[in-house]
Amino acid sequence: MLDVLGLEPDDERVYRTLLGQPNSTAVHLSDVVAVSQAHVDKALCRLVEWGLATRSADERFTAAPPAMALGALISQRRDGLRMAEQALVTFAEEHRAAMTGRSITDLIEVVTGVDAIRHRFLQVQQAARTQVRSFITAPFVALPPDENTAEPMALDRGVLFRAVLDRAVLAEPGIIQDAIDSQRNGVQLRVADHVPMKLVLADADLGLVPLAVTPAGEPGAVLLHRSGLLDALDALFETVWRTAHPLELSGSAGGSPLTVEFGPQGPTELDRRILALLLAGLTDLTAATQLGLSPRTLHRRLRHLMDMAGVRTRIQLGAHAVRNGWTEPL
Repeated sequence: MLDVLGLEPDDERVYRTLLGQPNSTAVHLSDVVAVSQAHVDKALCRLVEWGLATRSADERFTAAPPAMALGALISQRRDGLRMAEQALVTFAEEHRAAMTGRSITDLIEVVTGVDAIRHRFLQVQQAARTQVRSFITAPFVALPPDENTAEPMALDRGVLFRAVLDRAVLAEPGIIQDAIDSQRNGVQLRVADHVPMKLVLADADLGLVPLAVTPAGEPGAVLLHRSGLLDALDALFETVWRTAHPLELSGSAGGSPLTVEFGPQGPTELDRRILALLLAGLTDLTAATQLGLSPRTLHRRLRHLMDMAGVRTRIQLGAHAVRNGWTEPL
């Protein structure tokens, strides 16, 4: 059934057995599947390599959640894989049934090392079917936003992306252009004074939370499956999202180059970006640096905007900008 994903019959039989019997040894799987241990060993090696199973230190194997592992493969081979998607739903139900009543260790996976975190970070997004939600803080542990290859693929599948940025992230080099590109692709962005943690959620099924560096010097993360703890993180995101400030940088020009000329009828796209960054809490110097302007040019444009609005202070300018649609309400 999953041959369109590149799995051999033995791979599928072993994987399906692991769904209901986690922490199995190769010898046990060989007995259950009625396949020689040599073939089981080869199948397990392929499943581990493709992220479909994990191997413990004592050589026991556990199937990765179908919604995450198989979803990642399906997203790479979407054309012609309708039958595999049906199999994914079936396997996911079997896995959820198998997980019922199991210990907390079956609901939490500890991931260690940059490469492993990056792999899980991409897989979580690839597994999403309806939405991906995230808290973004600096420094970036897995990979910077401009290297997140899973985001455009998920957007093409119709997945909704919502992200809350810690205000300090807006000072990171290149982040403004990354935010503009993401918004043009449909990502919804908001800014909060302080984001409590790094976080990425796929639907209501998976959550990845980076942790502090381990004593060995490697970063760590926790992959959470559906549980009360994941429900709490879901509620936390929605609470922060409701109180965060919408950030609108893409303007209405649809990718046209920014100019510094003054628009006779109202603010230009550059003006709107200046207002959005200042209302988001950036300093004049940081906003100018992010937009490739000199502080003098930024101040000159602000004075022009104040004259256009007929106000005398920046607070009055911000209120006027919101009332007149010069920028999204922040």
